[in-house]
Amino acid sequence: MKKVLISFLIVFLLVGCGSSSDDAGKSGNSGEKGGTLNIAYMAQPPTLDPHVTVSVATTDIGRNIFETLLAFNERNEAAPLLAESFESSEDLKSITFKLRKGIKFHNGKEMTADDVVASMERWRVLNGKANTYFSNSEFVKEDDYTVVLKMDKPFTIAKYILSTNINFAAIMPKEVIENAPKAGVKEYIGTGPFKLDEWKQDQYIKLVKNEDYQSPRSEPDGLVGKKEPMVDELNFHMVPDASTRTAGIQTGEYDAALQIPYDNVPAIESDGNLKAITHPEGFSTVVYNKRNGIFSNEKARQALNLAVDKKEVMMAAFTDEKFYTQEHGLLSKEFVSWYSEQGKDKYDEYDPEAAKKLFKEAGYNGEELTILTTRDYEDQYQIGVVIQENLKKIGVKSKLEVYDWATLMEVREDDKFYDLMPMGYNPVTDPTQINFLDSRTKYTGWSNSPEIDKLLDQLMVAPSDEAAKEIFGKLQGESWSYLPAIKFGDYDGVAAIRTNIEGFEWFHGPVLWNTTKSN
Repeated sequence: MKKVLISFLIVFLLVGCGSSSDDAGKSGNSGEKGGTLNIAYMAQPPTLDPHVTVSVATTDIGRNIFETLLAFNERNEAAPLLAESFESSEDLKSITFKLRKGIKFHNGKEMTADDVVASMERWRVLNGKANTYFSNSEFVKEDDYTVVLKMDKPFTIAKYILSTNINFAAIMPKEVIENAPKAGVKEYIGTGPFKLDEWKQDQYIKLVKNEDYQSPRSEPDGLVGKKEPMVDELNFHMVPDASTRTAGIQTGEYDAALQIPYDNVPAIESDGNLKAITHPEGFSTVVYNKRNGIFSNEKARQALNLAVDKKEVMMAAFTDEKFYTQEHGLLSKEFVSWYSEQGKDKYDEYDPEAAKKLFKEAGYNGEELTILTTRDYEDQYQIGVVIQENLKKIGVKSKLEVYDWATLMEVREDDKFYDLMPMGYNPVTDPTQINFLDSRTKYTGWSNSPEIDKLLDQLMVAPSDEAAKEIFGKLQGESWSYLPAIKFGDYDGVAAIRTNIEGFEWFHGPVLWNTTKSN
């Protein structure tokens, strides 16, 4: 394969990713600067060190402080951020990163290859997926502004792992990395548009404008392109109670509030001072226990896929069609590098009579099946209820075992405890992040498909992006035949902003640079 120099793609999309309307996920920008943006946030992060946690709170707040070599653009393609460009070798066993020059950390020091190598080597060990796929790899300095990732085998999708936005590969000063305890760094020094000013535990995290921020010059594009700190301060207020967040945005105490409950959305939409922002939140499934019980038989898994009305499931879980999309793709249409129509025919199937026949062929003999669920996530509970009702219609007995989330996470590891488990997943950005596919991960549900494993291996060493996409199509089709889980659809979350806030966007979390607040 010829060397491909992947330079920054300037893509200015007018439609928000995953939106059902032209302005969903965005609020425009009139260019006014200054002021304080007060955000009602759900939970305090355990740390602001992205290397050591998969906490969404760390990601949402930390992305304003830290930056990465690569990040996702609006087409969910890996694109340069702190890198000027990146180049894959012909054998796909190395990637060369040319760094942007003149980038300064919040302490005034210029970023060089030494900082990048120290940061990436630490992240490579601490990030679970990086530790798996880059365990025999190494980041090395070629010169002050060139870093090379040397891998022991071809790895086509390395760039997607490097662009991950959860547990992300933040670049920090070398000396901070070298002095970091295992629990996480204590000095939160990055290159981002805002820097940490104060953290008052359980109350707020205050970030202030980085006056020396060096923004990319291209148009804003997902998590890359122009990033201008338009307000003087970002205050993340820790407000775990959803009704309190909603009340606070209504009174003007907050300028933005995240995770607004669906039943509060009409009140937001009817208030002339507020705007509701819908955004992609995740996808809903039911995972089979494929190691023990009836669903270790593929015919039984196919039977459930035929027995359950997927539209009924999504409506029960998310209350209104504007909050969900019926979607078969394991990576949905927003992920243009991966999207495939494979498996759609099986997703669309609904035939209770055929399901009844298949259950009988699989050996079902009147036993009561166990559906493991929780009321901590009401959507998952409602999915369990609909599955139970659909099974009852075809003469299959089942019971709901309801636990708090922490207990469910423990008992789900017992392969004799349950048959089915509704589960929601955060959006993934590449196929390796879909936990229930790869049998070698031993993920709950215990997949065991040599064909899927083989396709995953082929995908990782595909000779080109186009070849990887083709292989993923086959993999997705095989997944809908083997059925490690049923995907019911994608669902949205809702944030609220006041109408004097402009430029607010949502892309794998709130995007607060380029956001203004008028008086």
